[in-house]
Amino acid sequence: MGRKQNENEAHGNSAKYDPSFRGPIKNRGCTDIICCVLFLIFILGYIIVGLVAWVYGDPRQVLYPRNSTGAYCGVGDNKDKPYVLYFDILSCAAAINIISIAENGLQCPTPQVCVSSCPPAPWAVEVFQFSKTVGEVYGERRNFCLPAVSPDTIVEDSLQKGLCPRFLLPSTPALGRCFPLPNINFTLPEDLRINNTTVSNGISGLLDSINARDVSVKIFEDFAQSWYWILVALGVALALSLLFILLLRLVAAPLVLLLIVGVLAVLAYGIYHCWQQYQVFRDKGASITQLGFTTNFSAYQSVKETWLAALIVLAVLEGILLLMLIFLRQRIRIAIALLKEASRAVGQMMSTMFYPLVTFVLLVICIGYWAVTALYLATSGQPQYIYWASNTSTPGCENVPVNMTCDPMAPLNSSCPNLMCVFKGYSTTGLAQRSLFNLQIYGVLGLFWTVNWVLALGQCVLAGAFASFYWAFHKPRDIPTFPLSSAFIRTLRYHTGSLAFGALILSLVQIARVILEYIDHKLRGSQNAVARCIICCFKCCLWCLEKFIKFLNRNAYIMIAIYGKNFCVSAKNAFMLLMRNVLRVVVLDKVTDLLLFFGKLLVVGGVGVLSFFFFSGRIKGLGKDFENPNLNYYWLPIMTSIMGAYVIASGFFSVFGMCVDTLFLCFLEDLERNDGSQERPYYMPKALLKILGKKNEAPTGGKTRKK
Repeated sequence: MGRKQNENEAHGNSAKYDPSFRGPIKNRGCTDIICCVLFLIFILGYIIVGLVAWVYGDPRQVLYPRNSTGAYCGVGDNKDKPYVLYFDILSCAAAINIISIAENGLQCPTPQVCVSSCPPAPWAVEVFQFSKTVGEVYGERRNFCLPAVSPDTIVEDSLQKGLCPRFLLPSTPALGRCFPLPNINFTLPEDLRINNTTVSNGISGLLDSINARDVSVKIFEDFAQSWYWILVALGVALALSLLFILLLRLVAAPLVLLLIVGVLAVLAYGIYHCWQQYQVFRDKGASITQLGFTTNFSAYQSVKETWLAALIVLAVLEGILLLMLIFLRQRIRIAIALLKEASRAVGQMMSTMFYPLVTFVLLVICIGYWAVTALYLATSGQPQYIYWASNTSTPGCENVPVNMTCDPMAPLNSSCPNLMCVFKGYSTTGLAQRSLFNLQIYGVLGLFWTVNWVLALGQCVLAGAFASFYWAFHKPRDIPTFPLSSAFIRTLRYHTGSLAFGALILSLVQIARVILEYIDHKLRGSQNAVARCIICCFKCCLWCLEKFIKFLNRNAYIMIAIYGKNFCVSAKNAFMLLMRNVLRVVVLDKVTDLLLFFGKLLVVGGVGVLSFFFFSGRIKGLGKDFENPNLNYYWLPIMTSIMGAYVIASGFFSVFGMCVDTLFLCFLEDLERNDGSQERPYYMPKALLKILGKKNEAPTGGKTRKK
């Protein structure tokens, strides 16, 4: 007895009886004010970063291609000319690596012009046509020349000055640019051959057969044809999620028993299979001593010791699970009763099931703001222009200032006929550009902090609503009228700082994990075995730390919602309370995880199977109104339905999981605060009282405890 008392003292003192306690307290004050002020200042700075990015950024350079003068194609004066045509696209493949081209915005060392459509057929200027005019030679193809070229210009002059293309290739628009079609049966004129190769060989390394625009159009068509059926699939996911929660309320005990028996059966089959394989390889296979050590791990499947070790491990797991069922059956019954009560609480407050929509909207705002800010920051800077000549060996072009900055609006007074002022890129000088890296880091921290704060807000609000359910002595009469909205206002008004404190701790650990992953990715090729082992250990430790902080934060938010204390005190009280009931915590956590996993499997698997059979046309005889649509990629709506079903199931079951955790902490507090007497009656449901062998002496018609 003394030993048990010492253990309880080591994990803090039990909760004391408070005659005025009625669940989530109303008379509370603001918590973690310093962190609240820091969070608001950080948000203000985040807004300022967004304004700076909006002032200096220009995302059009990512969304729209540019011509040689830096003008955007598809907007402004070039609204009817959305594509860029490269005069000599073979120079891109011949002179520059395609990766370098992509990093520089697909700029190539050749004139570029905005066009309304890409060339449909191959064509080239022959040598005997050089003395003719542009209007005579090009005709309707003159729209592929620069807009300023005159139809009376001599062809040879236009080619030397880079005003018109020497040849045209049948092209298709991709990524806003005209890329030649693969396998073109067209040979360039003799003086334009690149290493005497054909056009098809010249562009084979540039883009191959990629046609992003066609793929995107097909995807859009599939969504247009199947969007209403996808909504039907999501409706089925919603119905299955609600049905599973209803089953928990009605048949929780048989459902948990079925799951446990299923796990035992799977382990038993694993033991049987390992024994069969062991018998086979015991007579025919090699032993581990004969095989030795090898990096070909598949070879160990033919070794009898492998199956013997697997058999022993599975047998030990089976034995441990059976012993747990025997000795922890009372705690499993408590877990089942709490699951029933959680389903009842969700049924009494159905609005909580749709609160994940609020969280989803807030998360979209946070992620969208970060993405737009990062895009504007990445595209900040003033456009730069440089002198460029297609052929510096032309007479008069020997001493031209190639690569020197220029003004595209100023006239070109030079003896070089093909000298041009072309767009190079964006400057990296200036206050915003010099601080670009720091501003992006600030944005990443803002993303993690705001996202974790939104998730913390949802957990604390739901905890406040479900705690008001548990601590209502007469249910549903004593439940507040609007428990969810009251909890939301109360959390925002008093505990923004506490949520920001917990979210900041978690964000720092997550950012550390991201940095470590980045370092590991960059150094993966140069690491030795020891370095890889050390980094792997660090990654494992940070992963465990993140999981522990999430667990601690979750329970701290529950205590904040109930008692209104600051984050550190709430985290300490929650941790000590759980440590005083560690066996109950483990059992409830595993039973809940198993149930929620089974529920997600039921919802996602059911929707996935139905979607597959419908969209693949395997369901016949449904009538004309229920025929599957004609799709280019039938797997696209299937994957969309599966991902949507997973999101819906995760949203519903996250609410249910939060309800179970909140009721569990309230149950533990109830056991410590009260004793079942008329002055200190229990708040727990009758099923839990019966399992624990306890009873309330207070009359059922009303509470006799002092107000």
